[in-house]
Amino acid sequence: MRRLRRLAHLVLFCPFSKGLQQGRLPGLRVKYVFLVWLGVFAGGWLAYVHYASYVELCRGHVCQVVICDQYRKGIISGSICQDLCTLHKVEWRTCLSSLPGQQVYTGLWQGKEVTIKCGIQESLNPKASLDTAPRRELVLFDKPSRGTSIKEFREMTLSYLKANLGDLPSLPALVGQVLLMADFNKDSRVSLAEAKSVWALLQRHEFLLLLSLQEKEHASQLLGYCGDLYVTEGAPHRSWHGAALPPLLRPLLPPALHTALQQWLGPAWPWRAKIAIGLLEFVEELFHGSYGTFYMCETTLANVGYTAKYDFKMADLQQVAPEAAVRRFLQGRHCEHSADCTYGRDCRAPCDKLMRQCKGDLIQPNLAKVCELLRDYLLPGAPADLREELGTQLRTCTTLSGLASQVEAHHSLVLSHLKTLLWKKISNTKYS
Repeated sequence: MRRLRRLAHLVLFCPFSKGLQQGRLPGLRVKYVFLVWLGVFAGGWLAYVHYASYVELCRGHVCQVVICDQYRKGIISGSICQDLCTLHKVEWRTCLSSLPGQQVYTGLWQGKEVTIKCGIQESLNPKASLDTAPRRELVLFDKPSRGTSIKEFREMTLSYLKANLGDLPSLPALVGQVLLMADFNKDSRVSLAEAKSVWALLQRHEFLLLLSLQEKEHASQLLGYCGDLYVTEGAPHRSWHGAALPPLLRPLLPPALHTALQQWLGPAWPWRAKIAIGLLEFVEELFHGSYGTFYMCETTLANVGYTAKYDFKMADLQQVAPEAAVRRFLQGRHCEHSADCTYGRDCRAPCDKLMRQCKGDLIQPNLAKVCELLRDYLLPGAPADLREELGTQLRTCTTLSGLASQVEAHHSLVLSHLKTLLWKKISNTKYS
């Protein structure tokens, strides 16, 4: 410690001492000390910003206190409650949260790497003590009320799913899945605590999407839950390496540097082609699936994930929306420009300027937006004998319209051609 203090003294003050002894202060040394102090100040400021951002975004301890408080009172239950709150077998690791109200952490449970997700009400004051936090969350677990029969709960769940996914003939089967999941202890009955937990989960947009896409291989698998906290399989690798930066610094990264990072740090081109095939398959899965059509309303590389074997996994379902929700948002909406008819980030419909209302069909379908993304993802580094044809097909794909008359056969044909082109290049190699 004494040596460290002496070193700091030499670095910060000794440049002055010789100049003072000679009766002058050399300009070079003044600049040197100024730069050292500037570096110390800038480093301290960055450390403070990073810490403040972390404290605001990462409040997993509040989530755990809220959930376990409700579990011990018998208000909620779930398949991982005992491991989380009593046996302490769920290990919280790295914070991945990008919004204060949506807590996301990597973790370890039953020897597997998992992702832990939990919601915190936006009204929650981050400066509030842990003792006051649970009382603010009581409203989340207020339904169904005591005395609700299983028949009433079934009808209540069906009505909610119809409102969010549309009136589909497959919804009774999905209600059956919800009730099976609620009865996690397999005692052939759904208790009030089990019903409250699964109802709270259904209010979480991403959970509703996970439930609707459970049969699809490109969505993360649900492993367990407690109240409205749920655990999925481990977070996939991200294709966008800017995600590793602190959230406040990400907007400062120039687009050219985004591309350079992708080239230097991303997978080799054949692996990228395999990931792209999986992404195109996911687009197929979203189109006329068992529980309706879904729209990708934030098509960015940040949402493109992959496993250790380079199989595509959707990294974040928060911006995937059911067609029913998008149409409900657009119906009768007043507009001056098409920008007024935007759901999420990029689910945009045209504006009827005569009626001043949003139209129902989106300007760009999922496939066109994905192809636009793949131009920057696949063309750099593509094999010379493939680049021209791949570029042509991707350009054709980006011009696709969201009009219902085009969506069926035309989109399927374009998507099939793209998948075949990429698969031919990597089939019968180690990359397939």
